[in-house]
Amino acid sequence: MINRRMFLCSTASLTLASAGAARAETACLMPTQARQAGMSPADVIAVLKEGNARFVAGAMRNCDLNAMVRETSEGQYPIAAVVGCIDSRVPPELVFDQKIGDLFTARIAGNCVNTDIIGSLEFACKVSGSKAIVVLGHSSCGAVKGAIDKVELGHLTHALQLIEPAVAAVAPTNRTSKDKALVQKVAEKNAELTVAKILSESPILKDMADAGEIVVMAAMHDIATGEIRFL
Repeated sequence: MINRRMFLCSTASLTLASAGAARAETACLMPTQARQAGMSPADVIAVLKEGNARFVAGAMRNCDLNAMVRETSEGQYPIAAVVGCIDSRVPPELVFDQKIGDLFTARIAGNCVNTDIIGSLEFACKVSGSKAIVVLGHSSCGAVKGAIDKVELGHLTHALQLIEPAVAAVAPTNRTSKDKALVQKVAEKNAELTVAKILSESPILKDMADAGEIVVMAAMHDIATGEIRFL
């Protein structure tokens, strides 16, 4: 037999479940052209910040990924492009709590850029309509440590040389990866210099940024807390 208390509890549970489903449905917006076109660069950065806050709080969205696969099968409309490190602890879609079709991602040791990556960013923004580029560095970066220590290993040697300008700017002498504070400073400077390089080497992206069509920003991910701080 169901008494009044059991009925009320059951009703309350259903109400909460319905409300939760409604919030999830609202949060899991499909990556459509209308959504992309309706957002400003500032809106995009706000979405990324809100997503990271959900990630840090353990309140990530539970979206219908299969539906997103179907929705994007005829075209893609990502709101941002992220240049990140290959580090396994910093997957952009997860740390920003974004889903299929939301982000373009380019990943390379030390979150640096070369001609190919800059060309990809031009495609992301000028052709496909993304409103923001985020260069995402992270704490305790192995590539940064390797650059500080002047590690040489096959093709990695060249990759680490891309970080050398940041090392030189922060620690021209007494460079050692055992200095955690130094590693952090170099990682931050590297992200900032990468932003500068993108804008200096791509007139297309520079013009878009100057016109307010896109924003290009550096950010740092703390691998211990999951928090992302925009620089």
